[in-house]
Amino acid sequence: MSDASSPGGDPSDTRVQLNVRVTQRFLDRIDEIWQGRGFNSRSEYIRYVLHDAADHQTFDRDELLALAQAERQLREGTTHSFEDVLEQSERDADE
Repeated sequence: MSDASSPGGDPSDTRVQLNVRVTQRFLDRIDEIWQGRGFNSRSEYIRYVLHDAADHQTFDRDELLALAQAERQLREGTTHSFEDVLEQSERDADE
């Protein structure tokens, strides 16, 4: 890795080179996207995507697995409605 200071000279804004290995097919896909979306370079596009992913985290792996499990349970009919769970909870509290 090498580093290069960004304009402005703020040490916290020092840019560091990151090397990533991808398949040629994936790189071709990335190139189609950045060129089609008007970015000036592949690096600019990848920086944009990484910033966006870090700033707008949506789901982590565990959350995605929980969603997949919930969908499977819905398909199998093994889920319970909120109303059923609430009713059972109230019955348990009365006992």
